[in-house]
Amino acid sequence: MSVHIEERDAALWATIDRPDALNAVDYEVMEGLESALDRLESEAQWRAFVLTGAGEKCFVSGGDLKKFADLTTAEQAAEMAGRMKAILARLEALDCWTIACINGDAYGGGCETLLAFDFRVAAEGARFGLTQANFHVTPGWGGLTRLVEAIGRRQALRWLGEATVVDAERALQAGLIDRVVPRAALEQSVISLVERLAEQDRELIGALKHGAMQAREMGRTEAIEAELEPFCDLWAGDEHARRVETFLSRNDDE
Repeated sequence: MSVHIEERDAALWATIDRPDALNAVDYEVMEGLESALDRLESEAQWRAFVLTGAGEKCFVSGGDLKKFADLTTAEQAAEMAGRMKAILARLEALDCWTIACINGDAYGGGCETLLAFDFRVAAEGARFGLTQANFHVTPGWGGLTRLVEAIGRRQALRWLGEATVVDAERALQAGLIDRVVPRAALEQSVISLVERLAEQDRELIGALKHGAMQAREMGRTEAIEAELEPFCDLWAGDEHARRVETFLSRNDDE
């Protein structure tokens, strides 16, 4: 299998295992990611999804140009790109946390992939580049829009137009990634992040993520108004009542 799935407490971990191809995305990788998404969407126990790459060289090097070389028409390109675009849309819409554990370089579609995650933690020494212009194409998996959202229009256009490759520190400063850690500490850093985030259940996680998406897509007044319904629903729920009771009991004991 090109994607290995591992259960770790409340998190589902996936590893793209094609180190000889620099963990490039092909149809088998797409199938593996779709299988992981099927589980995440149907099995409520998962509070986080983590994606990483095998080895230390690459997280995801992009789409596999060797495997996609026979796609010569616009229709064939649309079928391939549409499938991966749908995968990343499903990933972005998950009501659990998503974390890119970036073990190495990410180029082209690899950057498009990591941009669909809630949180992006990278090993020192990793390099990043939306380098599609080197092949006379634009991003096709939603990466152009997500890059503009992450780093701003002007900087995104320059990076895309120049096929810029940046190191982890510059990617951090720009907002492409969230954190840089020593390579030896990468996995434990992500595990610690998962443990903190997984303290919340999927009802709350989903409400927070849905609200954040509304804040981006709606007008400001409408987005603020839309916050009221999930707040009220959660307030009236059993888990809120339980946590308030625990808090009040602890204060009474003190």
